[in-house]
Parts: sequence; structure tokens; C-alpha cells
Amino acid sequence: MKKVKYSPDHVTGPGADMDPSQITFPGCVCVQTPCVPGTCSCLLHDKNYDDSLCLRDIGLEAKYARPVFECNALCRCSPHCPNRVVQRGLQAHLQVFLTDRKGWGLRTLELIPKGRFVCEYAGEVLGLSEAQRRIHSQTIHDSNYIIAVREHVCKGQVMETFVDPTHIGNLGRFLNHACEPNLLMVPIRVDSMVPRLALFAARDIVPGEELSYDYSGRFLNLADTEDPEGLDHGKRRKPCYCGARACTAFLPYDSSLYGPLEEADIS
Repeated sequence: MKKVKYSPDHVTGPGADMDPSQITFPGCVCVQTPCVPGTCSCLLHDKNYDDSLCLRDIGLEAKYARPVFECNALCRCSPHCPNRVVQRGLQAHLQVFLTDRKGWGLRTLELIPKGRFVCEYAGEVLGLSEAQRRIHSQTIHDSNYIIAVREHVCKGQVMETFVDPTHIGNLGRFLNHACEPNLLMVPIRVDSMVPRLALFAARDIVPGEELSYDYSGRFLNLADTEDPEGLDHGKRRKPCYCGARACTAFLPYDSSLYGPLEEADIS
């Protein structure tokens, strides 16, 4: 296992537009009253978490992924506010272990109920050109930890976040892909627009079970019909060993990161 600098939170990497540690959101003023929709400025639509601090409307119950904002460092509410979950960090007992065919993996040592926050996928926040440069410099023997998260916002705009925990990261880097995963990744905003990539239990997870999520972001596991031969720009894609009945046979990949290199912005 290569040496990795541990960081529970994102850090600024080359080309990043924003410092993920900078506090840019104003805080709520909920002192005498609890943080509830209608009065708390951090909860514009509905509660994010139920009374058990589990994410509400997860998986098939969710018609779409709505924005999730937690109370932040400038909020006047209590540190025990129920709208502070991801920022409290890792709570579950997890274990890194060596799998049979997938290299290192991550499993739980305790029961995790559906909707419970499990861990984050933290690392260096990169710009597009740096993410592409790192992808192009990889060999067939290198593991690819870079994730591209694209969020569709108003008027057709897309917000992109590139995170690489190869050299600086947390336990999330050991999570393997599965075509029928037990975790769901949700972008959570706390102090700024840089999302924290939080992973929640998509169903009840039993002790000893390996934790996994869908690298492509397709929680409903749509069939992969675009590339039945498993070719990526003429090169053979890496096989998937998740063992699911609906396994697509190959690991997902982001074709935009493998395309022509973008010119770095040095202004």
C-alpha cells in the first residue's frame, strides 16, 4: 500500500477555483428556536435528516437529488443541531481489508441503518486541466482514484468538482465500485459551494459487509449499452468484479477526462 497523507477533509489542489476550507456561507440565527424549514436560512425546502439523523428520501423514494445544506461554522445554532451530520465526521466502525480480486476494500464492523452517514470521499480538489493531466499520466497498472462530480443547476448549467485522494485523502479512497452498491454519494454543502462528497447507506448494511458505491453515479444501475465491448478509446477497460446479478462487466469511466488535454489557466 502506497503512503498517503491522511486528511478527513478536502484540500486545495492545482487548478482549484475555490479553497474548500474557506467559509463563504452566512450562518443562520437560530438561537431560541430549533433549525426547521421556514425559519432557518440553511433549510429552504425541507429537513435534510430525520429524527435518527438519517438522510431523508434516499434511493428509490427520491424523485430527484435536491440540494443539501448543513448548518455551518457561522451559524448560531447548537453544535448538536440535527442539521449537522456530515461535518461531525466518521462515526461508524470501519475496517480496511484486502479483497480477493479487487485489491484493498472497506467494510463495516457494525450494523449501519439505511440513510445513515458512513464516510466522505475526501482528497485534493482539482481543476479540470489538472485532473486530465493526472489521468493521462497514469499507466494501466495504476489505480484511478479521481472522481468527477457533475451537478445540474439552473438554466442548464453544470457545476463540476474533481477530487483526487491518490496522495492526500481519507478512508473513502478504499471504497470499491459495485453495480448494485450499498452506498449512495450525495454532495453536501457546509461552509462553501465546494461540496463534501458524503456517502450514505442506501439500505441496511450488516456487520462484515464490504462497502461500495457506483463510480458512475447511476444509483438505479441502468444497463451499460453504449460500450458492450468494454473499450475506452480503443483500449480495454478494467473488468468489474462486484459479482452483482446486474454487473455491467466493466468499471465505469469518464470519457471527458480521457479526451484532449485542456490548457491550464495560469492567469
